[in-house]
Amino acid sequence: MSELEPDARQDAFATRAVHAGLTPDPSFGSVIPAIHQTSTYAQPRPGEFAGDYDYARSANPTRAALEAALGELEGGRAVTFASGLAAEHAVITVTCETGSHVVLPADLYGGTYRLLDKVMSRWGLAYDLVDQTDLAALERVVRDDTRLIWVESPTNPLLHAVDIEGVIARRQNALVAVDNTFATPANQRPLELGVDFVVHSTTKYLGGHSDVVGGVAITRSNDFYDRLRFVQNAVGAVPGPLDCFLVHRGLRTLHLRMEAHARSAAAVVELLRATPDVHDVRWPGFSGMVSFRHPRAGDIAARTRLFTLAESLGGVESLIEVPQAMTHQSVEGSAAAVPPDLVRLSCGIEDPGDLVADLQQALVADLQQALAGS
Repeated sequence: MSELEPDARQDAFATRAVHAGLTPDPSFGSVIPAIHQTSTYAQPRPGEFAGDYDYARSANPTRAALEAALGELEGGRAVTFASGLAAEHAVITVTCETGSHVVLPADLYGGTYRLLDKVMSRWGLAYDLVDQTDLAALERVVRDDTRLIWVESPTNPLLHAVDIEGVIARRQNALVAVDNTFATPANQRPLELGVDFVVHSTTKYLGGHSDVVGGVAITRSNDFYDRLRFVQNAVGAVPGPLDCFLVHRGLRTLHLRMEAHARSAAAVVELLRATPDVHDVRWPGFSGMVSFRHPRAGDIAARTRLFTLAESLGGVESLIEVPQAMTHQSVEGSAAAVPPDLVRLSCGIEDPGDLVADLQQALVADLQQALAGS
């Protein structure tokens, strides 16, 4: 399969994040791409149209600008979708067929598990869950008919770091896809390590403002890019132009936001590691994702003020959740089940001192109530 030539541009990531996909409008000189809020395009004669633009499900200029930007930042060619799960479904669709085998991480996003276990398995797809931090265990489950190894690094919600190059070395004939939602290309670019696909929920850090839902699949293979585009059009789970505009706007501050998220997380982790009853504190050392365990996880999550009790992650505001009761209910009873005492934080870009104080008051209030009830 042909692949893209390496990008000759040597601009730093921050520069590329600001400028990627921004081509001034040829008619008016607009620096920011227009929002092409249209469902169709006029044709001068039947079957004659400009570029790919005959119908907006198939192509939209606002979407094309976002795809150009995402492809540049990850080092491949991007195809966007209406959600991260739609992007995952497209990657599985173009790589697998009836009877194919997929290797999943034992710690993974609940929606990914639900898609494979409740939907794709009905069409003859088989899968195994394995702790991908144990490369020997991974190697044992890769079979002759393994078509796809699905990787999360860091994983969701336990924040395990996976040796992506180690996975590639043990892939045999399988393709490798990495969900890069938690890391973002500001911290990790898996295509540069040799994986076949990168997937994001653009809802999260790439959009960055909790005001849009979307997804993207990116590949260096021209063949797989064409297949992804075909599925995008044939299935029709495309993002709207306003959604594309919002994600593209978010990309331009990604490098700044990821640094701020990391500062917030570092401050919170310092508090958590010094707090009684808190254990198994995890943070990959970048981004704003932190997890910890506490015997009264639900009470802690309900007592915060700045940390909003809500699903999702990656926005400028801080969120707190209990995965077992919220985002990961679909894995209950499986090998991917998460402990009920797990708390997951998405540390935002507020003042780190205020976030520490908010979490501290919730922990202190919980401890006081626990002591009063004992």
